[in-house]
Amino acid sequence: MPTSRPLRVVQWATGAVGRYSLRSLITRPEFELAGVLVYDPDKVGQDAGTLVGLPEVGVTCTDDVEEIFALEADCVLHMPLPASYFGGDHATDVETICALLASGKNVITTTGFVYPPCYGPGVVERLEAACRAGNTSLHGTGINPGFISDMLPLALTGLSSRIDHIYVRESSDFRGHPSRQIVVDLYGFTRSAKDYAAAVRPFRAFQRSLFAESVQLVAGHLGVTLDEVEESDEFELTSEEFEIAAGLVRAGTVCASRWTFTGLVRGRPFMTVECVYKADATKVSRWPEPGFTVHIEGVPQMMLTIEEMSHGLAGAAAHAVNSVAGLCAAPPGIRTVLDLPLTTGCGTARLA
Repeated sequence: MPTSRPLRVVQWATGAVGRYSLRSLITRPEFELAGVLVYDPDKVGQDAGTLVGLPEVGVTCTDDVEEIFALEADCVLHMPLPASYFGGDHATDVETICALLASGKNVITTTGFVYPPCYGPGVVERLEAACRAGNTSLHGTGINPGFISDMLPLALTGLSSRIDHIYVRESSDFRGHPSRQIVVDLYGFTRSAKDYAAAVRPFRAFQRSLFAESVQLVAGHLGVTLDEVEESDEFELTSEEFEIAAGLVRAGTVCASRWTFTGLVRGRPFMTVECVYKADATKVSRWPEPGFTVHIEGVPQMMLTIEEMSHGLAGAAAHAVNSVAGLCAAPPGIRTVLDLPLTTGCGTARLA
C-alpha cells in the first residue's frame, strides 16, 4: 500500500524472528526504523544495523521501555517471547500492548491476539479503550497460529458449499533453530521426561490460548459456535545422542512433541490444529515429515500441502512486516486478518 512517506516502525525484541523483521525494516524503503527494544544486555548500545550484519543505520538498541513509549512512530512490531517465559502471565503482554497503543502507536504482535474475544470482554474492552486513547489499531499475527491456521483455511473455504471438518497440520524441524530459549526453554527439547513435564506446564497454557484463538476465529467467521476447544499433547524420547543448533540432545531426553487443539460442537470436531515439533526430523521417524497441510472435509473435499518451507522464521517475520501498511491505514480498534487487505509480498519485488 503506497504512502507519501516511509512508515516509522519500532522493532520490539530481536530474537530469532525479530532479527528477520529488523532486517526488513532497515532494507525496505517504505519503512524508517524508529527504534529497537532489546532484552539481552549485550545488545544494548549496539547500532541496529550492526546487530543484523548490515551497515550502521544510526539507531541504537535500548532496553529502556519508557524510551520506546516516548518515540514518535506509526507502528510497533511486538515480537518478544511470551510473558510466561519471564515469570509473568498473559496479563503482562496485555498491559504492554495497551501502553503502546495508548501512546499513539499501532501494534502488530506475535504473542497472540489473533482473536482477542477468546480472552473475554474485559480484555477486549481494555484493548479497545487503549486504541481509542491513541487513535490506533492492534493486529495479532504469526505463521501458525496465524497465516497457516486462519488465513489459509478461510481462503480455501471460499470454494466450499458444505464444511464438515477443517484440519490443519504443521510439522516443523528445529534442527537449525538458533534460539536455545525457544528450543529448550519453551518447547522442552533436550530435557528429561520429568523436567519436560514441569517446564512445559506454563507453555501448555500459552499454546492452548494461542491456538484456541485461531480455531475460534475461523469458526466464528463461518457462523459456527464452538462449545469448547480441547488440547492434548505427547512427547517422544530419543534413543541416540545428536547435535542441533540449540545444543546437544542426549539419549533418553525429549526430541519431539505433538500437540492437538480441537474445536468441538456437540462433541464433534469442527476444526482441528495438529502441531508436530521435532528437534531433528532426520532423527525422529514418528509423526509426519516437515511441512504444512490444510484439509477441508465437506463438499468439495480439498487438501493443500506445503511440503517444505526453508525459512519458517523469515516467513513469520515477513507476514507481520507485510501487514504494517494495512494496519496503519485501518480504522482504530482491534483488527483481525479479516479486517485487513490481503497480505502479499513486499512492496517492491526483488529479483536475484
